[in-house]
Amino acid sequence: MNKFKVSVILPVINETFSLQKTVEIIIENSKEDISEVIIVVSKEKTIDDSLRLINYLENIKYPNLIKTHYQTLPFIGGAIQKGFEVSEGTHIIMMASDLETDPNDVKNLINLSKLNPSSIITANRWIKGGSFKKYNIIKFYLNFMFQLMLRCIFLTKLSDMTYGFRIFPSNLIKEIKWQELKHPFLLETILKPLLMKVNIIEIPSKWAARLEGTSQNSFIENFRYIKTALNIRLFWKKI
Repeated sequence: MNKFKVSVILPVINETFSLQKTVEIIIENSKEDISEVIIVVSKEKTIDDSLRLINYLENIKYPNLIKTHYQTLPFIGGAIQKGFEVSEGTHIIMMASDLETDPNDVKNLINLSKLNPSSIITANRWIKGGSFKKYNIIKFYLNFMFQLMLRCIFLTKLSDMTYGFRIFPSNLIKEIKWQELKHPFLLETILKPLLMKVNIIEIPSKWAARLEGTSQNSFIENFRYIKTALNIRLFWKKI
C-alpha cells in the first residue's frame, strides 16, 4: 500500500495574508503528512499581490512543498478540478485560502483519514462543536432548510453537504466525472460519492467570514445548488 500522503488544494483569487496564514498553519501542524500544497490561480482573475505572495511561498519559504498551477477551466470548480488532476498524494484535501475553512482542522481531517483511508472525512458547521461566525442571517436559515431537503432527497444523515472542506481518497476523486464549475461543485463532490455508497464521516468545524477580498459566490448563485442536487439525484449514474 502507498504511504499516506496528502495533497492540499488552495484556489486563490484575491487572498494574501489569509493565504499565508492558511499555508503556515497547515504545514506547521501536519508537515509530515503533506506531500504538496497545490495553489491554483487564474490568469484572468488572480490579483498581483496574491501572485507575489505565492511566488515567495513557492520559491523562498516552502520551495519543496508549494506547487502553483493555472486553472484551465473557469470558476471555483475549474480551479479545484485542476488541483484534482495534478495532485500526487494518496489523499486530497479541498479547502479555501481565505480562512473561511479553519486550517487548524486540517490535522483532524488527516488523523481521521489515516484511520479510515477509504472514507471521505468532511467538515460540518452544524453539529456539536461546529459554528458560524458573521454568516449572513438569511443564508444561515436557507442553508439549514437546504440541508434538511438534501437529507430527505438523498436519504442520508449528513447535515452539511455544501461546505467544501473535506479530505478524499485520491483514487476516488480521479474516477468521477465532474460537471459543475461554479460553487455547486462543492456540493457535487459529496453527493456523487454518497450515491456511490462511499463511507462519509463528519467532524465539527468553525466557519468564520473572510477578512479580506470579496467572495466569488453571489447570493443568487446559491439557488443553483438546488438544480445541481436534483440533477445528480435524478440523472447521474456512475459509469
